[in-house]
Amino acid sequence: MSHILLFNKPYGVICQFSRDGMHPTLADYIQLPDVYPAGRLDTDSEGLLMLTDDGKLQHRITDPRHKLPKTYWVQIEGVPDEAALQHLRDGVRLKDGMTLPAEAQLMTEPADLWPRDPPVRFRKNIPTSWIALTIREGRNRQVRRMTAAVGFPTLRLIRYSIGEWTLDGIASGKWLKNNA
Repeated sequence: MSHILLFNKPYGVICQFSRDGMHPTLADYIQLPDVYPAGRLDTDSEGLLMLTDDGKLQHRITDPRHKLPKTYWVQIEGVPDEAALQHLRDGVRLKDGMTLPAEAQLMTEPADLWPRDPPVRFRKNIPTSWIALTIREGRNRQVRRMTAAVGFPTLRLIRYSIGEWTLDGIASGKWLKNNA
């Protein structure tokens, strides 16, 4: 039986077990042998990271051909209009080509959101808003590049779900174990 860990990765944690001497790593939070991340999440992003001891499952989660949807809660600078959201839905031209169509909608700030350490910068004259963005590919820093391309830089990025798995009930820095 394979195991799946659902980890709510805090901001600033590197998605590896080996220490680099500068940042916290997965080893600071997970002391189970033989589990490995299925994909990655940038150091300056937070949220759902899946780990497993099953190489086939790891491949299914990360392989772009399977196009597992990944939903992100994104705090952005400014308030996007319908045209900007539609641009995200249609696909955005980035330096490495067009993105696949995405699902994008405004959302309210999640009610039980944990504080980020360090906090997102606050600028009195520039409003912020939240969008839910679902993509089916995983290019390097894709969500940040997409929101910037439509004029709304990302301030905070939280991966909420991968396929059927979500962050529900998992505090920042904690994990749950599932059997696959």
